[in-house]
Amino acid sequence: MATDTLAPPMALPGVRIKSELMQQRARAARWFLLPMLIALAVVAGWPLLRSIYFSFTDASLNNLYGAEWVGFNNYLRWTTLDSGKTVYRGLLVDPKWWGAVGNTLRFAAYSVTFEAIFGMIVALVLNAEFKGRGIVRAAILIPWAIPTIVSAKMWSWMLNDQFGILNDLGMKLGLLSQKVAWTANADTAMTAVLIVDIWKTTPFMALLILAGLQMIPKDIYEAAEIDGVHPVKQFFRITLPLVRPALMVAIIFRLLDALRIFDLIYVLTPNSDATKTMSVLARENLFDFDKFAYGSAMSTMLFLIIAVLTILYIWLGKVRFDGGDR
Repeated sequence: MATDTLAPPMALPGVRIKSELMQQRARAARWFLLPMLIALAVVAGWPLLRSIYFSFTDASLNNLYGAEWVGFNNYLRWTTLDSGKTVYRGLLVDPKWWGAVGNTLRFAAYSVTFEAIFGMIVALVLNAEFKGRGIVRAAILIPWAIPTIVSAKMWSWMLNDQFGILNDLGMKLGLLSQKVAWTANADTAMTAVLIVDIWKTTPFMALLILAGLQMIPKDIYEAAEIDGVHPVKQFFRITLPLVRPALMVAIIFRLLDALRIFDLIYVLTPNSDATKTMSVLARENLFDFDKFAYGSAMSTMLFLIIAVLTILYIWLGKVRFDGGDR
């Protein structure tokens, strides 16, 4: 008895044409991305590799190309004194470096947290329908549009202990018993920097969160209102889960900026150890103290810390999403 052999399924012409078209688009996309990747490698990749290389040498501003390889001495080294005592030196045991790391992480944690909370509140207000909403949306972006250097200089005058407007208002309203040197006092310097940064960057967070809010279908809220769901429960059960992707993008952008903060602190509190961050300390060693190799080691460690925290944040977000989908 003869058995029929099954012929391999033939791809439909339309499916084959669509597949070829997608492959052509993918190739075209790679060609369009190639100039950007080359420019990124030249502008960012090469300087990064050079900084990492210099961190393993004894380079200085006067001797960049004649630097000698010293291995991990800039990160951790020890010397034995005549008395026989072993003294550890290097970045990993430098108290100033770890103080800057602590300042940076503290600044990033507080600023991003408050900016996310205030940004969510502002975005919810801007997402509501009211008269003049377009003007309010444009006005709320003004602090973010002002250059950071200008904002820092403006706030430095406002926070001045002698003729600053904030001290003057506080004295007139009875909120202050004496004028406060906000940026010069170690107890208030970080608070002053956080206030300025939150004021400036909250509109950016609100803008990204608002984009996520506008993508949520209104039918969901209408159905929730029909079912009698309280507005607070609507926020935690509907709004927050659906806006979480936009919120994650906003937080990761702000986290990257906060970890490498330089200009605001350099202008507002240039000589304060209470606010000195990794970027400010690296710049001082690179150019002010002519410790180019040591400053390069700080820059390399800053890059590694940012990379680790970013990967960890993205991984935790992915785990959260995967766990919620099951």
